[in-house]
Amino acid sequence: MSYSDQHLRRILTRTKVVAVVGVSTNPVRPSYFVARYLGLRGITVIPVNPGHAGKTLFGQTIRAHLSEICEPVDMVDVFRRPEAVPEIVQDALLHLPALKTIWMQIGVQHAGAAAMAEAKGIDVIQDRCPKIEYQRLFGELRMGGFATGVISSKL
Repeated sequence: MSYSDQHLRRILTRTKVVAVVGVSTNPVRPSYFVARYLGLRGITVIPVNPGHAGKTLFGQTIRAHLSEICEPVDMVDVFRRPEAVPEIVQDALLHLPALKTIWMQIGVQHAGAAAMAEAKGIDVIQDRCPKIEYQRLFGELRMGGFATGVISSKL
């Protein structure tokens, strides 16, 4: 999948609240450090994981399902296997009226679920990580900044 930098930048700039579906409470898991990173950038992170529901993470109560979220959500970031995506997208479309973006993490793609969201006017990003894209597009790459075109040694 190909997304323009302008499109990704627009999505990341407008996003203020993210529901992270499949977030882990284990700080070495990618879902944890992506959610933590987004929170450190001033984005409100609402953790969603039925296995940890009721616990607190990043100052928020972990919700079991998207239907438990009352506040407006701009983006749903999906850390689940592709076969789980259609149900997540259906729940998001049903329960999150302010939703603007469905973001599927690296390795997660589902054409049918993407089409369902896009038919409702929702932007869909597949097989990408918002943390990586944020760092790449806004110059925060540090050690991972090779071959991106943002950091260059050319004079």
